Amino acid sequence: MADLVGTCPKDFWEEWIAEGDAAGEPYSGEEWGWYTGDRKARSIQPGDRFYVVAHGKLRGWAPVVRVDVGGDGKSYAIIRHGGGVACTIAEPIPGFRGLRLRWWNRESEAPFPEWRKADA
Repeated sequence: MADLVGTCPKDFWEEWIAEGDAAGEPYSGEEWGWYTGDRKARSIQPGDRFYVVAHGKLRGWAPVVRVDVGGDGKSYAIIRHGGGVACTIAEPIPGFRGLRLRWWNRESEAPFPEWRKADA
């Protein structure tokens, strides 16, 4: 299992939510990609979790469907669709570039009903 974590930029947060199949929404039939040049994307597999951090907090995760590799061999798209889960952990998480492996225990995740609010 290679659960990965990425940061959504503050100025893209609302647009990212509006993209579709956010946590708690029904599956639309669409697929969505998290685009990155980070080679860690190659380590995530279908069924692993891709976590999103925004505004200094963990906001939730989505199950990974697959990873697509760009024609240049250096870009990746972590593909997800419905089934996202809103959750957070007690510690703040400053934004970062690239991807990181999940460093907390899944057992420390708590429901986060206010996940959409930037100031939550």
